[in-house]
Amino acid sequence: MTQPGETTSYRDIKRTVLERIRSGTWRPDTLLPNEQELAVEFSCTRTTVNRALRELAEEGFLERRRKAGTRVLSAPQRQARFTIPLVRDEVEAGGGQYRYALVSAELQPAPEWLSARLQLRAAQEVMHVRCMHYSSNTPFQYEDRWIVAESVPQVAQADFSATGPNDWLVQTVPFTNVELTFLASRADATLAGFLDMPEGEPVFTAERTTWLQGRPVTFAKLYFGAGYRMTTQI
Repeated sequence: MTQPGETTSYRDIKRTVLERIRSGTWRPDTLLPNEQELAVEFSCTRTTVNRALRELAEEGFLERRRKAGTRVLSAPQRQARFTIPLVRDEVEAGGGQYRYALVSAELQPAPEWLSARLQLRAAQEVMHVRCMHYSSNTPFQYEDRWIVAESVPQVAQADFSATGPNDWLVQTVPFTNVELTFLASRADATLAGFLDMPEGEPVFTAERTTWLQGRPVTFAKLYFGAGYRMTTQI
């Protein structure tokens, strides 16, 4: 348990939950406390709890069902998975202080290129969110994200002034499929200004598309600041 003023990472929560499962404190088929209760216990946000439980479910220790809660599986099965870290976790793991800034958020008809990519109807509404993520005062990531309003109706009333769209989506809607593409692009004038780099500079770029039961949820382009490195374990 953390003391007041301390922070708890999702890794700390994963470690504690695994200890409780392995010690028999939480036996097979045990229903875990809900995310809000665990957030209070660990003195952290629901987003952090959600990340920990989601990864444990992906690793085969827990079963998560909407409205039914999270249960301990009787026969855990470990699986190799590729995980994209949340930007806040990446910044804090590198010793930086995470800071978020909204650039713009607008509900608008989907542009033709996005409609073709996600197989949307003509002029179907999407929420277009652009935002910045910083490590202390250094630009870390520029996020350009489109969220399909028909798949996520709550997005029309969402407030992204203080919470990033990825954190909001994690708390609001699950996904069943994801497509990831990594590439090098070049910074145009706008991107160069946000990431504080020369125009035309190569930029590590990630494209991520998610679906829920065949329905497109979101498409995002994530541009990373100079010196970014991605490391994962399979």
